[in-house]
Amino acid sequence: MKNNLDTLVTGGRGLVGSSLSGDINRVGSEFDLRDKVVTDKLFSDLSPKNVIHCAARVGGLGGNMNHKGEFFYDNIMMNTNVIESCRIHNVKKLVCFLSTCVFPNDVEYPLTEKKIHLGPPHNTNDSYSYAKRMAEVQIRAYREQYGLNYVTVIPSNIYGPNDNFDLANGHVVPSLIHKCYLAKKNNTPFKIWGSGKPLREFIFSKDVGKLTEWVLDNYEGEEPLILSTSDEVSIKDVVNLIVKHMSFDGEVIWESDKPDGQFRKPSDNSKLLSYLPDFKFTSLDEGLKETIDWFIDNYENCRK
Repeated sequence: MKNNLDTLVTGGRGLVGSSLSGDINRVGSEFDLRDKVVTDKLFSDLSPKNVIHCAARVGGLGGNMNHKGEFFYDNIMMNTNVIESCRIHNVKKLVCFLSTCVFPNDVEYPLTEKKIHLGPPHNTNDSYSYAKRMAEVQIRAYREQYGLNYVTVIPSNIYGPNDNFDLANGHVVPSLIHKCYLAKKNNTPFKIWGSGKPLREFIFSKDVGKLTEWVLDNYEGEEPLILSTSDEVSIKDVVNLIVKHMSFDGEVIWESDKPDGQFRKPSDNSKLLSYLPDFKFTSLDEGLKETIDWFIDNYENCRK
């Protein structure tokens, strides 16, 4: 990756931003990217040549279901302002992060880059999903009208150090890690929403960091690029690994009356591997151990 301060990373102190190497400008929640004036001033002051847009209003199943209006507004405004500021301030390369949530609920598997707009997303996170889809639409429109080298990537479920471990608004892995930690600390049962049967693909944040650096320097495709391992694992298997690495020996309770969310959304990473056939992904077991160790060591100061 270009090793200089010409690269701006929004959400730069979060999960993906903290995994990027090099001397780059990382900005976080101190800049309200929903505000067009604030965003424009940020770009004017820093004059970045490259932008990696990771900032987003994110959350788990509960957050997505209970704050749909906020999730839609916040993400639409952040994405629109960042992309437009990139255009106005002559940013040469933009890498914008989407999510596997953008894919339709009812679609033939595996998910590929061509299937984003083939139907509505799952209703549990449709507001967030549509906002992310519109970022892809805006970037595609800007490429066509202005000839800009702006690209999008679609990572599967990212986990790792520096995540948001908030119980209500964190993604599945950090929320489960925090729940297990508290259950062990308080000698209480480890309670988990749903049946544990849904399948997900997880990718370690440090792997995403390496792939993002490659995308910034090399990928210029009009279509998004899926960043995934294409290896499915059940939520129950994830919980078992967390229990192992947390050395939790208490009761695990599955609250099957709570929603599971979308059952599975397997992706096809063949396009990624056509560019990087020898890329070595971190195993889930290894990545979870590193994440849990980091969480325990940084419990007092991490986002939670």
